Amino acid sequence: MKTILWAICYLVTFAACVLGTICGMGGGIIIKPVLDAAGVMSVSTITFLSGVTVIAMSCWNVGKNFLKKESEVELRGTGILAVGAAIGGLLGKQLFTMTAGLFPDQNTAGGVQAVLLLIATLATLLYTLRKDRITSLRIASPVASLLIGLALGMLGAFLGIGGGSFNVAALCFFFSMLTKRATQNSLFIVLFSQLTSTLKTVLFDGVPAFQVTVLLGMVLLEIAGSELGCRINKKINNRQATVCLEGAMVLIMVISVFNIVKFFG
Repeated sequence: MKTILWAICYLVTFAACVLGTICGMGGGIIIKPVLDAAGVMSVSTITFLSGVTVIAMSCWNVGKNFLKKESEVELRGTGILAVGAAIGGLLGKQLFTMTAGLFPDQNTAGGVQAVLLLIATLATLLYTLRKDRITSLRIASPVASLLIGLALGMLGAFLGIGGGSFNVAALCFFFSMLTKRATQNSLFIVLFSQLTSTLKTVLFDGVPAFQVTVLLGMVLLEIAGSELGCRINKKINNRQATVCLEGAMVLIMVISVFNIVKFFG
């Protein structure tokens, strides 16, 4: 049984990080709902493992791109977004802890996460499909950027996914970024929002029980998946990256519906 559990975690992590790197939405947005659906661990444990894996994936990709001087992260503008996301990560994690405490079975909070993930992903998909007919903005205000980062960080931390397709959509709409550039900037924001969220868990909330071997394996496969996803990302154009993002969002919505039925049914 333990071998099957580990195999599921490893397979999901690898596939999620390949797709997450291509789309710039972070592997956590796939890892979290899929493992919830599989029921291999408690919701709090899956949230924590997903968060650590997302940190490792984002750190690996962001750091590598900076070292190779291939980074398209706009440090001045995205840096402000990252600060807001870091603060939002703390608030979002606290909000999730409070929400989980409202239910006799804390795993029921996974249903709340699934509902919000479904709504956020559907809204993002609708925007993505119609964005050619929607005039994007070019926000330059530091205060507005901080607030947008705060909102993205709160949502990502509450859902336990670090960030997601809505990060990419927000960057495209509010800052007129193309999908591939938004991908890199999204991972940069995800790194900060999930880092603060996870640190809060470690320092104040307590780390849920899990096998260290599972986490180490997930991190290693995250690196392998990120590398493969990065190579694919370099070979595709913005249209192809958008198609991948749209397909991933449909998959996430299907899994979210399953999880809503599972936790509330």
